Amino acid sequence: MNDDGRAEGAGDGIDDDMDTVLAEVGPRLRRIRKERGATLAGLSEATGISVSTLSRLESGLRKPSLELLLPIARAHEVALDELVGAPSVRDPRVRAQPIVRYGRTHWPLTRQPGGLQAFKVLEPQRTLDPDPRTHEGYEWLYVLSGRLRLMLGEHDVVLSAGEAAEFDTRVPHWFGSTGEGPVEFLSLFGPQGERMHVRARPKGA
Repeated sequence: MNDDGRAEGAGDGIDDDMDTVLAEVGPRLRRIRKERGATLAGLSEATGISVSTLSRLESGLRKPSLELLLPIARAHEVALDELVGAPSVRDPRVRAQPIVRYGRTHWPLTRQPGGLQAFKVLEPQRTLDPDPRTHEGYEWLYVLSGRLRLMLGEHDVVLSAGEAAEFDTRVPHWFGSTGEGPVEFLSLFGPQGERMHVRARPKGA
């Protein structure tokens, strides 16, 4: 027994879990920053944290702290839990808070870093000028309600409730409101090109 009454080694598991969580913070910070198309210099300007400190955080050479993580979370408009990735205990339900980004509300449906990321998304009724972008990855969309306009390369289509689309995000793309009303949809995104294949059941089957 230790002096505080604990059995020898009782805290080892907790320490190991903490070390694992901290070791994953750096790669998660880098992934989130790249997903948003942000540079270290741009993030430094937004947070007031030096580029060298941000680089050391992402490489695991600097231990993360609340003083560093809070401004980064605000700059990325994400919950602090998404940066830390602290595991929940016993409860498998995802309780992520909604994130509002550029007027669009996202509900994260996954909490593990890397691999496929799933979101429920609400796009409000509005009129926007399409601004196609490209980036690494693969995306799958499924419309729950409303109508979603999708521009992909030379294609300009409208997806209705129950329709899905999947595409390589290296192709110029944009999706948003048709201006007719709000649209709610699911988005699955694989940052390294992971893709989800779906087979549509023939109409009338």
